[in-house]
Amino acid sequence: MGEQMFSWGHQKRYNDLSSYFRSRFGGRIQKISVDAGFTCPNRDGTKGRGGCSYCNNRSFSPSYCGIEGNVWAQVTEGIQFFARKYHAMRYLAFFQSYTNTYAPVDILRKRFTEALMVEGVIGLVIATRPDCIQEEVLDYLSELNSSCFVLLELGIESHRDETLESVNRGHTFADSEKAIRIASERGLMTCAHLILGLPGETRDDWMDQTAIISRLPVNIIKLHQLQIHRDTKMEAVYRKNPGDFNLFSMDNYIEILIDYIERLRPSIIIDRFVSQAPPELIIAPAWDIKNFEFVAKVEKRLAERGTWQGRLWSG
Repeated sequence: MGEQMFSWGHQKRYNDLSSYFRSRFGGRIQKISVDAGFTCPNRDGTKGRGGCSYCNNRSFSPSYCGIEGNVWAQVTEGIQFFARKYHAMRYLAFFQSYTNTYAPVDILRKRFTEALMVEGVIGLVIATRPDCIQEEVLDYLSELNSSCFVLLELGIESHRDETLESVNRGHTFADSEKAIRIASERGLMTCAHLILGLPGETRDDWMDQTAIISRLPVNIIKLHQLQIHRDTKMEAVYRKNPGDFNLFSMDNYIEILIDYIERLRPSIIIDRFVSQAPPELIIAPAWDIKNFEFVAKVEKRLAERGTWQGRLWSG
């Protein structure tokens, strides 16, 4: 499995984020989610209102993330939660909710500095939209990157402009390509967030996507299956016309995932395979499985199929 032997020498059949972190930092790293009180140009009227049709921020925000709580308090509480489970751990403050570069640089500096002041925090993961990466923001993040770890997580979601328009993203794939390239030119690591199963897309589309993403200077990808969450525009569409959605069974999604990563550039690190949300927010599909259990199923199936990340990558 020559293409499967990655730079830090582990024996997994895909390039996993935990192994990368252990190699780079010499120990376990945990992300601590933060809600810094930002908004989104797709909600405040700059690009649109109501946000993306599938988005409910409550589906991925832990209970300690409240706008009323300051950044320092949220990170500290998050660390206390994980420190009870694991010892000798270091942390990345994950600015996850909404668009975390959509503010003046002085506000960004204040929020990010507050997180970095917490003992044990060694860097930042900053989730944002590809159309919200301005030059002055890049200047600041490049400066920050010289003194701590910085990862820019970009909500790309799809490579098809028709899909992006249908789910009300408010940007194009050209915006995503540009953001990835200019961030890479500044020496910033990037993570591409992608959703498999969006309405109107097919297996052929996702296989095409692997080649497109692999050609870009992306360092990490985060893959999620489509879920229908409560209190979203997509929930209303789904309830009216459920036949328009081809939601994955767990087994079917695992097969698609493996087909996908077989074609993915071997050096791309995979952060996640699956989306999780509180059960009370999920309309469908409700798999009732924890992330580590799902990862074990993927690894078992990779072994059964005798395959690995990049096996069918064309280079």
